Amino acid sequence: MPNNLLTYLIIGIIAVVLCIVFFILGSVARKNKAEKAIGSAEEEARRILSDAIKNAEAKKKELLIEAKDEVHQLRQETERDLRERRSEVQRQERRLQQKEETLDKKIDNLEIKEENVAKRAKEVEQKLEESEHIKRSQLEMLERISGYSKEQAKDYLLSVLDGELTHAKALKIKAFEEKTKDESDTIAREIVSRAIQRCAADHSSEVTVSVVPLPNDEMKGRIIGREGRNIRTLETATGVDLIIDDTPEAITLSSFDPVRREVARIALEKLITDGRIHPARIEEMVQKAQNDVNNIIKREGERAMLDAGLHSLHPELVKLLGKLYYRTSYGQNVLNHSLEVCHLSGIIAAELGENVTLAKRAGLLHDIGKAIDHEQEGTHIQLGVEAAKKYKESEDVIHAIHAHHGEVEAKTVIACIVQAADAISAARPGARRENIESYIKRLEKLEEIANSFNGVEGSFAIQAGREVRIVVKPEVIDDDQMIIMAKDIAAKIENELDYPGQIKVNVIRENRAVDYAK
Repeated sequence: MPNNLLTYLIIGIIAVVLCIVFFILGSVARKNKAEKAIGSAEEEARRILSDAIKNAEAKKKELLIEAKDEVHQLRQETERDLRERRSEVQRQERRLQQKEETLDKKIDNLEIKEENVAKRAKEVEQKLEESEHIKRSQLEMLERISGYSKEQAKDYLLSVLDGELTHAKALKIKAFEEKTKDESDTIAREIVSRAIQRCAADHSSEVTVSVVPLPNDEMKGRIIGREGRNIRTLETATGVDLIIDDTPEAITLSSFDPVRREVARIALEKLITDGRIHPARIEEMVQKAQNDVNNIIKREGERAMLDAGLHSLHPELVKLLGKLYYRTSYGQNVLNHSLEVCHLSGIIAAELGENVTLAKRAGLLHDIGKAIDHEQEGTHIQLGVEAAKKYKESEDVIHAIHAHHGEVEAKTVIACIVQAADAISAARPGARRENIESYIKRLEKLEEIANSFNGVEGSFAIQAGREVRIVVKPEVIDDDQMIIMAKDIAAKIENELDYPGQIKVNVIRENRAVDYAK
């Protein structure tokens, strides 16, 4: 047993020794292998470095060669440019030299011409002196023969020429008028429609107040209310100013908007009749009055459309027509005026062979802007054009609205017809009333324009300013000059004066010889 143990021990020691030996041999083998790998890597690195150096040297040589080629090419191009520039400079020098030579030649020629001109100028001066001498001698001879001086002869010739020109001008005017009367129907239609298109400029002279009668003066206090609350409520609800003054048994309603003024009038009359006047009742009555007025507006608009024979107007345009029932201009109801213009436009269009329905439509809507000119900024023409465009009216109707007061030039016969009908409706006797002060100023201005012409002895505005009679001095104005003067005065009146309809200019020239038999 001990022998076996020793044997096992010896075998273990030998096994350990063999393991150590094998470990040492493996380490040596791995070290040698690693050294060989390191050596081969170093050789490979040296080879790569050598190859890189060689490639860099080769690339360097190639770049140097390319750079030398580019430098050589640039040098050649630079030399070529320099040669071309030298040749261009030489050509320019030759041209300048040629121009200098040409200028020298021209200067020489000019000097020669100047000498010739100076000689000719002297000759011309001599001839002028001779001609002046001959002219003076001829004038002296003519003055001796005719018995007139130079100035007297000039005045005589000018007076004769002026008379002949005036006579010729008068004859031409008469001939032109006769020729115009003999034109064909087509041209005559255009001339007639344009000749009557002139109308007065639009002025606003409307009623802006309404008077409400009261049963007694005690009612004024009830309308004012405690601390003025009733009158404030009424003014706020209607947008109308109430004027309560010393006028017995009456209250004045003031507003530029006729519809609001009518609403306030109806509401106030209802309150007076009812007798119960307090803020809640006022608001209730104003609402009822507003409904009543809206119904009247709708009814009047539909009536106007039916009276005109038109059945395709936009409902909003019908409402605007109804509002014109409460609008006045120079005391003339605008809705009645619009209907009148509508019927007149239809009659004129029928006579001229134009579209009657279109003319009546344009005539009815020509003043539609007056229904909203108190609510929006702008003239009634601008507002009317905008409303017509908004509600899809035709271009002819829109143009007629735009041109009916001459704001733009009338380019269609329909527009001229509406202008004429508007002027006829406004200018007929009794259609409108005019402020007495402006009426007198217009008559004075009419006579002032006539008196401003030379040769007028006196002028008189008659027939409410629709005619001016002008008496001229017969020794200053002859028959031919009368025709021209009448045209000139009429043109000046058109340019400087605003008036409805037309004004007849009547020039009168009269010679009287009086003697007595004894």
